[in-house]
Amino acid sequence: MQDMITAMDLRDRHVVITGGAGALGSALVEALIAAGAVCHVPCLNEAEAQRFRLRDHKQVVLSVTGNLADEGNIGRLYGGIAALWASIHLAGGFAAGPLREANVETLRQQIDINFISCLLCCRAAVKGMTGKGGRIVNVAARPALEWRSGAGMAGYAASKAAVAALTVALAEEVAKDGILVNAIAPSIMDTPANRNAMPKADYALWPKVEEVAATILFLASPDNRVTRGAVVPVYGKS
Repeated sequence: MQDMITAMDLRDRHVVITGGAGALGSALVEALIAAGAVCHVPCLNEAEAQRFRLRDHKQVVLSVTGNLADEGNIGRLYGGIAALWASIHLAGGFAAGPLREANVETLRQQIDINFISCLLCCRAAVKGMTGKGGRIVNVAARPALEWRSGAGMAGYAASKAAVAALTVALAEEVAKDGILVNAIAPSIMDTPANRNAMPKADYALWPKVEEVAATILFLASPDNRVTRGAVVPVYGKS
């Protein structure tokens, strides 16, 4: 991974990373910093901001933005970035359980946190990149591509499938503006939270967050000159 990072050159390029304080986000911000990027990391609240281990790095611009499914919050976040190069949307949430037992509040939350937040960030990013070009990377999920694997998590699978469809449609819409839009579709990643939730799993099969971050880094970099409209599986050995 280190060879890939050093090959990338994002010096002085401004990048938004939603969900940047999480496990994958922290690995990605670290990789972006190594490539020279200025990282804008919005946090839901002050507690999340305080937990972020890279909060004091000179290349990190941290903000407490609040709910990313709120248009006003998104407008304030992107409005303060004059030279946006890339926007990477990792923020999301997971809910499982049979659909027959799901309440409307939970279903709407899944749509808001996974799809609406991504949609609004994409819209703001496109506005900021028009006339200059740039890169957008979304995060779908394995059930977004393999629908049957979404059994028992139908609301989550549907919201992530919407992210995948948004990615491909938007990629076609803005290609002539020099904006390349792609997504990744991770399987279960090797994070402390997932290990705690599944203590008997074979962790060796799960993709590592650093490995997934390397894929995102390429898609968001100037080195990516032609890839658009892709929803890239990042499954590791799982």
